[in-house]
Amino acid sequence: MTTHTGPDTDGLRRRWAATAAAAGADRDPAPYADRLLAAWAEPQRRYHTTAHLADVLARVDVLAAHAADPTAVELAAWFHDAVYRPDRSENEERSAPRLVRLTVTHDPAPGDTNGEALCDADLAVLAGDPDHPDDPAAYAAYAAAVRAEYAFVPDEAFRAGRAAVLRQLLALPRLFRTPYGAAHWEAPARRNLATELAALT
Repeated sequence: MTTHTGPDTDGLRRRWAATAAAAGADRDPAPYADRLLAAWAEPQRRYHTTAHLADVLARVDVLAAHAADPTAVELAAWFHDAVYRPDRSENEERSAPRLVRLTVTHDPAPGDTNGEALCDADLAVLAGDPDHPDDPAAYAAYAAAVRAEYAFVPDEAFRAGRAAVLRQLLALPRLFRTPYGAAHWEAPARRNLATELAALT
């Protein structure tokens, strides 16, 4: 069996097996877990790692009651950055279907509760530590990991590109679409984004 660095991979394997069973899989899920966890542990990753996967899955648990099909949301979480190259722009497109594509724009259609739950789970990191959103260290660690993932980009170009991403996020009328996300993560996330943008510019 392949070993992977990062959070509790045995726990992730068990979780994948349970999710695959809930989705009605009729094949042994273990080889798929091996391939997924190997992808999430690729050496070029600094933020989009198994730790990010585990965090998103934890947020999917928090938001599961909002989703029409929590199992579909969880499957999409497993695949949403399974293909990830920092120097490419089509990562989500190469990773999976409709729900995964929503993690490009984070703009699900009104009433798309599955999309809302997945996008909110993916963006919860913007609130810092979603369980303790007033702790700035968690957001600083996230921003540093993103910078490390794009270490091949010169500072000036990175600052310009990152500032554009932050402005795009801040321009959204709502970062979070679920009631829980709106109540718990919206305000700290906007504070964090604005603080990072000010530091970049």
